[in-house]
Amino acid sequence: MKTNKQTIDKINETLEQIKPFLHADGGDIEFVDLTPEGIIQVKLLGNCSDCSMSLMTLKAGVEEAIKKAIPDIKGVVAINLTDLVP
Repeated sequence: MKTNKQTIDKINETLEQIKPFLHADGGDIEFVDLTPEGIIQVKLLGNCSDCSMSLMTLKAGVEEAIKKAIPDIKGVVAINLTDLVP
């Protein structure tokens, strides 16, 4: 993996490209951390924080876009979706 700063810059750049789609539904996303294992931690905000489709949006939208832009990333988790996980 590139240096942490380079990777975090690329994460934030990719999230900025995703945000307009989330904003269209009244949601947002915020980068929280990158673990040593290559897992990105985010917070889903606004309508995305309690929508029943949030997990699908996170995995099929956000995670796919991030992994395409940064292949070394292993996954994306929302630290505030614990109540929505089955």
